[in-house]
Amino acid sequence: MTEQSPEELVAEVRRWWSTGIIDVRPGEIALRGYPIQELIGDASLVETIWLMLRGELPTRAEAALLEAAMVASVDHGPQAPSIAIGRMAVTCGSPINAAMASAINVLDDVHGGAGQQCMELYLEIEGERDRSGGLDTAVGLVLQRRREAGLNYVPGFGHRLHPLDPRTPRLLALVDSGAAAGVVDGRFAAIGRAVEVALSTGKAARVPMNIDGATAVVYCELGLTPELGRGVFVLARSIGILAHAAEQLAQGGRIKGPTPKSVRYTYTGPARRPVPRDRDARRSAP
Repeated sequence: MTEQSPEELVAEVRRWWSTGIIDVRPGEIALRGYPIQELIGDASLVETIWLMLRGELPTRAEAALLEAAMVASVDHGPQAPSIAIGRMAVTCGSPINAAMASAINVLDDVHGGAGQQCMELYLEIEGERDRSGGLDTAVGLVLQRRREAGLNYVPGFGHRLHPLDPRTPRLLALVDSGAAAGVVDGRFAAIGRAVEVALSTGKAARVPMNIDGATAVVYCELGLTPELGRGVFVLARSIGILAHAAEQLAQGGRIKGPTPKSVRYTYTGPARRPVPRDRDARRSAP
């Protein structure tokens, strides 16, 4: 191994981490080039999130739309596994940070990933529309491909609890207002609505767009990648997790499981039976 000069070692260390996000020097902090003291008191938290993720400050209208989607995703009650896990962790003695980490770690593909998956669906339809020329045709082709691949679940549509997710109409109305004002162009709102129509056609009941489908519309309209869409959802839901963990900490309780002790789980194993005394003989039998 060739020995490096002190100057080369310093240069290697400086190259080790490379970032365009923050520049910290003695007495100076700048986020994407903006001095932190100028952002404090002027830029909102949501505007700062946009700045950190996108590299530039948003317009006030863009920030308002992003904020609306994040507010809609903050909480969905203790029946949501992530919230329940945060509360249970507190009763097991975990501090707030550990409870939040435990809860956030389950926001994966099944619980927490539908928004990203729906964004990917919308973007696939958008690409297909560019090739086929029509929105309804593109929706039909993409949904057919999903069915042929055995993917019968369409992320972002239908809800186990809400016949109509109360968050969806409000978010779509804000997107429509943004499109009318030129903040967004509205094409992903049109895609989401077209998917809803296609899924509901021939069904006895409507298959409505849920919060994941609606926030996917917002995040696609604002130009976020699907990965960033999931990340922003996790940021929003972490607020609800924090609130529930703090509430449980105040309420107290010790080692609370997923159900009360009076509610038994379902046992499906063998009936009670004696331990056999001839185990060795039984194993050696032909």
